Amino acid sequence: MEETQKKKSRLRLTIGNKILAGFLALIALFIVIVVIVIWKGDVIDNVVNSSSKNYRPSQSAIKDFGTMVIRSKMLVTNWVYLQTNADDKNALRQLQDYDYPALKQKITELKSTWESDSQKQWMDTIFLKFDTLLNVQKESIMANLQSFENYEDPLTKLLAEDAIESQVIPRTTDLLARINRVAAKQDQVTALSDSDIKDSIKSLRNYTLFLGTSIIILGLFSAFFLRRAITKPVNFLKNVVVKLGKGELVEEKQTNFSNDEIGDMAIAMDNLVTGLKATSLFAENIGNGNYQTEFKPLSEHDVLGNALINMRNNLSKVAEDDKKRNWATEGMAKFGEILRTNTNDLGKLSDEIVGNLVKYLKANQGALYIIDDVDDNEEPTMSMKACYAWDKKKFLNHKIYRGEGLAGQAWQEGDMVYLTEVPQNYIKIVSGLGDANPTSVLIVPLKVNDQIFGVVEIASFNIFHDFEMEFVQKIAETIASTISTVKINARTQRLLEESQEMTEQMRAQEEEMRQNMEELQATQEEMQRSQAETDSTLSAIHGSLSVADYSIDGTLTKVNSNFLDLFGYTQDDVMGEHHRVFATKDDKNSDEYRQFWKDLAAGYPKKGTFKRINRKGEIVNVRSSFSSIKNRSGEVVKVMEITYELK
Repeated sequence: MEETQKKKSRLRLTIGNKILAGFLALIALFIVIVVIVIWKGDVIDNVVNSSSKNYRPSQSAIKDFGTMVIRSKMLVTNWVYLQTNADDKNALRQLQDYDYPALKQKITELKSTWESDSQKQWMDTIFLKFDTLLNVQKESIMANLQSFENYEDPLTKLLAEDAIESQVIPRTTDLLARINRVAAKQDQVTALSDSDIKDSIKSLRNYTLFLGTSIIILGLFSAFFLRRAITKPVNFLKNVVVKLGKGELVEEKQTNFSNDEIGDMAIAMDNLVTGLKATSLFAENIGNGNYQTEFKPLSEHDVLGNALINMRNNLSKVAEDDKKRNWATEGMAKFGEILRTNTNDLGKLSDEIVGNLVKYLKANQGALYIIDDVDDNEEPTMSMKACYAWDKKKFLNHKIYRGEGLAGQAWQEGDMVYLTEVPQNYIKIVSGLGDANPTSVLIVPLKVNDQIFGVVEIASFNIFHDFEMEFVQKIAETIASTISTVKINARTQRLLEESQEMTEQMRAQEEEMRQNMEELQATQEEMQRSQAETDSTLSAIHGSLSVADYSIDGTLTKVNSNFLDLFGYTQDDVMGEHHRVFATKDDKNSDEYRQFWKDLAAGYPKKGTFKRINRKGEIVNVRSSFSSIKNRSGEVVKVMEITYELK
């Protein structure tokens, strides 16, 4: 019979094998789909990459090149016909020196991937012809039309216009025709790439639909087979689980099933029900507060049992934490009352703090140090203000400097110092029966808002726990705030007394200040009258004469309306221009004219009768006076011209 059982065990078809067989078939079809999708995806990816990295960038770059050719023609034309259009001139230089080389480099890199050799040759020819066109622009137009005099020269202007008509426009037209031919060829290549993408996507869709339908049919067949093999035994286990879900721990009578995992699940279900009964009893004991009840989980992987054990341990820890928290809360309330009722006497406050803090912590000794009030030029110190069970005579009038000893170190670092290995010669706890070294020493700075007001030091035969040290740190902050308030109140009282003394002194000075104010007011009135006369004089000059301001290099910075009317310009025409726009051709090129402005920049005034040119090019005889305006340091900051026309 044992041999029969072994044979049955070898031949049994487990649920896993049944499910595995169905899924293996589905996986096989899925692998076929994946292979086809990857294959077609690679095809589509190659076509898309070629289109996105080569065809479309090439198409866009060629169109940009055509736009650049048209733009260069427009800008060079504006160079010839618009003398003062500096923006277009800068744009043309930008195009020739930077934009075109960058675009040429981009097209050259893309050109290496083109399949048509003729298209590459066409592009090389286009680059060569555009380079020639740019040389024509630079040598025949841009080089000849640089200054105002070039534009005024009829022959130079005529040659530049002829270069536009005979060179730039015909060459540009030829270039655009060649670029359009290359662009048309690139459009054909891009269109073929788009067609390949559409065909590949359509083929992938057909394969996917066919294989997807096959997977659905196979899946339905597998689902029907598994339903018959698994549903009946699972219904039995479902009834047991439903009762467990309702909290009922009732054992169900087992039914004989096939030799597979279902039978194993039934046995495991019986063990689960038995284990849950023991678990529920343990949970009930925890709910009653009995945290010492023994309980053994079903196994080391028993989630519920281990969770209950952790819950018991956590509840026990929470109860202990509540005890510590209540202790800290009561302490905060106790010391809050002490601090509120002792805000007028710093000595009494210090004694109350130290005595109660040592008793509340069940320590043995304590001392409170407070930073002394010293002048800014003195080194800061702190002194003991109160102690408990301490040899106070030993420390009478003893001052501690910053960084001196452990207390001074806590003051310097602004952080707590905790010792559990106290040196033999540090301090002794003395009683009627003798003395002994403390087990631990806790030193906490009295700090609030990063400002330290002193240090509290506690010594004990016991070890301080973390919650006790945290409590002392919180109390130290409150103590520091109270000490700050007490010191501020004392300082306020002293300031009030000093203020009363200063009030008497200020009254004596008030009469002297009143007399000084009357004299100052009289001086201000005289200055206002002088300023009014100066403003009237300037207004009369601007109303009757032509006035202009220049920088020390001769650049016009400000003019009045009379000056503009005299020479026939508008303000936008002359602002920022040099004075030479008004000078005759002989004057502006002479050494005397350059020396004239050097003398003005050096602070030497000039005046005399001059010949000037108005906007129409006519000679205007004027009488002008040039003055160098200096700042308070004696430096020339501008030149002022006052002029009028000689009839």
